Amino acid sequence: MKAITIHEPWASLIAIGGKHYETREWKTNYRGQIAIHASKREPHLMLRTLSTNVQNSIMNCFYEKFTINSRALERMHAGCVVATAELVDCYEIHIDHTGDAVLMKDGYPKIWLGKESNKFQFDFYDRGRYAWELTNVERLIIPIPAKGQQGLWNWEGVQS
Repeated sequence: MKAITIHEPWASLIAIGGKHYETREWKTNYRGQIAIHASKREPHLMLRTLSTNVQNSIMNCFYEKFTINSRALERMHAGCVVATAELVDCYEIHIDHTGDAVLMKDGYPKIWLGKESNKFQFDFYDRGRYAWELTNVERLIIPIPAKGQQGLWNWEGVQS
């Protein structure tokens, strides 16, 4: 199965259904099952770099999924495959005159993401980047330790 390594908290947000797109500087023609691997970088290091509003939005996603006692940081598993998903499409990102993201396909606008939405806040939307659409996400109850890599890579772990 193909896999992609993503920093926390973003990998776990995908796993719990709070993040539906992964943005990259490169497009992919790959479509199909993909393992979501959380990089070894400690989640609190990334969280410290984010605005308070984004941190609150992230914690709210965990609270909604697991209740107020979510212990969100304990649910982020660095260096593990945390979910599987279906990579169903890849869009070129444009930014419109209001600052919202417009996801383009074959030269036509397909999806608008308001700059105040979680979908916008939970990624890096900028002109010339690409948004990978992830569906049918299945969170692994027991994350599987794995060494990640850059780019798309082959994961030989348990397939769902």
